Amino acid sequence: MIFKKKLILLLSLMFLLVSCSKLDFVYENPKNKTSPLTNKTSFIFGGKDLPSIIRFSSKYFGQSKDPDYELIINVEETKIKKSVQKNQAVSKLDYELDFNYVLNTVDGCEIYTKLISSRFSYTPKSSGYNFGSDQSLEKKYNLAIDENLSRFADLIEEIDLVCKNEN
Repeated sequence: MIFKKKLILLLSLMFLLVSCSKLDFVYENPKNKTSPLTNKTSFIFGGKDLPSIIRFSSKYFGQSKDPDYELIINVEETKIKKSVQKNQAVSKLDYELDFNYVLNTVDGCEIYTKLISSRFSYTPKSSGYNFGSDQSLEKKYNLAIDENLSRFADLIEEIDLVCKNEN
């Protein structure tokens, strides 16, 4: 009886090891991915002023002193009041950030355009200044920017970087 239990345990363990040998991780570190735009792109930012977008753009596409491409990122923000109290104080806000990407060659030939939206909700903790609430809102902005640029970087890997206007 003990021999059968050990045999079953050994076979189960071997089956588990063999079945998990080709395990792929869902999370990939973006620093290990190389985009075709990496260290070949200059940036122009417009719309909503988001200081951290520069840092995240460099994270995904690097920096270049002699770029081959120009990426224009225009961000539009929409705030929607989801919950308003009796005294008209907002107790919940939904934010929608629309990132309009235009990728051009340095000589102005359009390669690719894409609009990608990111959304998040925010619950202010006080009607006045609150350091914790402000830090929480900034963190949500950073997460939305990071997620949006990651999605764009994934899309760029799948397209041909050829000018649309060339015949």
